[in-house]
Amino acid sequence: MSAADDWQEVLPEAAQAYLEGRRLDEVECIVADIAGVARGKAMPASKFAKQTQFYLPNSIFLQTITGDWADVEEMPYTEPDMVLTPDFSTATAAPWTADYTIQVIHDIHDQTGAPVPIAPRNVLRHICELYAAEGLTPIVAPEMEFYLVAPNIDPAQEVMPPMGRTGRRAAARQAYSMSAVDEYGPVIDDIYDFAEAQGFEIDGILQEGGAGQVELNMRHGDPIRLADEIFFFKRLIREAALRHNCYATFMAKPIQNEPGSAMHIHHSVVDSKTGQNIFSTPDGGETPEFLHFIAGMQRHLPSVIALMAPYVNSYRRYVPDFAAPINLAWGRDNRTTGLRVPISGPEARRVENRLAGMDCNPYLGIAASLACGYLGLKEKVPPENEYTGDAYSRMADIPNTFGEALAVFERSEAVQRILGREFCRVYQAVKALEYKEFLQVISPWEREHLLLNV
Repeated sequence: MSAADDWQEVLPEAAQAYLEGRRLDEVECIVADIAGVARGKAMPASKFAKQTQFYLPNSIFLQTITGDWADVEEMPYTEPDMVLTPDFSTATAAPWTADYTIQVIHDIHDQTGAPVPIAPRNVLRHICELYAAEGLTPIVAPEMEFYLVAPNIDPAQEVMPPMGRTGRRAAARQAYSMSAVDEYGPVIDDIYDFAEAQGFEIDGILQEGGAGQVELNMRHGDPIRLADEIFFFKRLIREAALRHNCYATFMAKPIQNEPGSAMHIHHSVVDSKTGQNIFSTPDGGETPEFLHFIAGMQRHLPSVIALMAPYVNSYRRYVPDFAAPINLAWGRDNRTTGLRVPISGPEARRVENRLAGMDCNPYLGIAASLACGYLGLKEKVPPENEYTGDAYSRMADIPNTFGEALAVFERSEAVQRILGREFCRVYQAVKALEYKEFLQVISPWEREHLLLNV
């Protein structure tokens, strides 16, 4: 048996089914950078089979979304190599390619074998390990919102909704409309087909409130696996859209006067030995841990908004009455609150964090959210009283600009400690540089209203 046969035999069932009777041409060795962009190498399958490790410089985590490079004093710019080892459990098809290609996410260690602490996937793994040390297993279920938009090759032009099957542009304010989804049915069909080929399970797809805005619901499960799937899904959805002359965007607020796109995260925590949801008592009631988890999110979420809303555009989503929260109120079955407790049976009792934007790195957004809940479980303080009215009428209590969010992030001792100081230094440096670059840009609004009037 050849080396190639050896490694292909350990691939997940969906990947093996995709390759059945076919010759694998290429393997993409990938990791997620700070922004959640896929970085890595593509190589012939025959070469991949002969190697057990690969290398990338640690500078990939210093790159901004604009392609610049942050300067971190504790990281001399010699670009030492990190060691990448394939995690074959993540192997999945790339069914949009012309040849037969498999994608594999890689674990990242330094040259001594220690996990690289600034790698986003390692940050999430570290948070999960903190839960495991307490005998607990966190469970998440993310929701993905995104827009299908007309091709936009000129950044100076406003983003427009896509043209539908009827020849009309997608309409807004059609939430849950099946006819609206049918307008771009061919794109949805390809999303389903690609997901099936990749072995991903979709709980449902629905029309959201914006023009061309779609929500995709995912099954609940292990945080790292779900973050991997979101990482893959973003590419999958973009590729499906390109097949039909439109773009898919995960930008938090791509269209003026339309709702933004969120990545709502549902959380529960189970006892690792018994599998019981620690948010529910044996008779179905709410436990102190349930309330402590909520309290931790209320207390610490402002410090991690910079990870859940990682760009200046992200804060355009936090607008009252535009389906996005503006504060940290919590309530049962109340979609105006930042923290919602959905209707469920005791075994599925959970907390939904509605603050994270779809533009966040899924590893970091989920890690930050779980970190806040973990701190609540350790601190054992009660939450505010449940909010039963329209929470949009309450004052905002989250940072409302990216600069403010970065400052709160930098000042939080608890968050710096739990996420890792080295990671926080790198994230702060990358995002501060992005913010500085943004502040050099003069917007059309400024030219229109200030050029001749002030």
